[in-house]
Amino acid sequence: MITPRSRSAGAPRPRGGPESVTTQNDRRGELLAIAANLFAERGLRATTVRDIADAAGILSGSLYHHFDSKESMVDEILRAFLDALFDRYRAIVAQKLGPRATLEAVVVASFEAIDQHHAAVAIYQAEARHLAEQPRFGYIGERLTEFRRLWHDVLRAGIKDGSFRADLDVELSYRFLRDTVWVGVSWYRPGGKLGIDDIARQYLSIVLDGIAGPAGAPNGARHA
Repeated sequence: MITPRSRSAGAPRPRGGPESVTTQNDRRGELLAIAANLFAERGLRATTVRDIADAAGILSGSLYHHFDSKESMVDEILRAFLDALFDRYRAIVAQKLGPRATLEAVVVASFEAIDQHHAAVAIYQAEARHLAEQPRFGYIGERLTEFRRLWHDVLRAGIKDGSFRADLDVELSYRFLRDTVWVGVSWYRPGGKLGIDDIARQYLSIVLDGIAGPAGAPNGARHA
């Protein structure tokens, strides 16, 4: 009987074993990363299967060995991104940190998603409205509804306990926060001068504390 210790180091492993599955999964991940970057840079409609195959250094037919269509690749990219993001959001809400701390944590998580899943966020921002009309991508609409409800709940709770101003319009505030955070994907580049933590901290300072200096203080006094 051949045991793990007695098998020759050069002996071939069984076809389809754990190493084979791992290699296939790694290759799928590489192809998805290549596709995500192309979709983010060129747009979904302008990127062809051949473009992805060329960038990966394989024939178009070989790409179909891993994915049955371009839409399947987009689906995997967006599902993975949204699942990870909303798992993080739900974990934050479950901590019951209070309205202001919850808002801060959700904003930080959103900026971190832009840093960690930059291409996926760019795809989502550009394509979500169009894709959500297709049955295959129905989960996008569900996530949008969940996101809106999360923000509304946090804002209303903050108004109720005095963390936020009583005169806030909840829907307007939600739209402002949503749009000003996620538009960051259009200008933020991972590895740039400002780290994502610095950007999140500055954003929260502006939103929660404003940009004006002490009322009536001359410019020189503010920078003394």
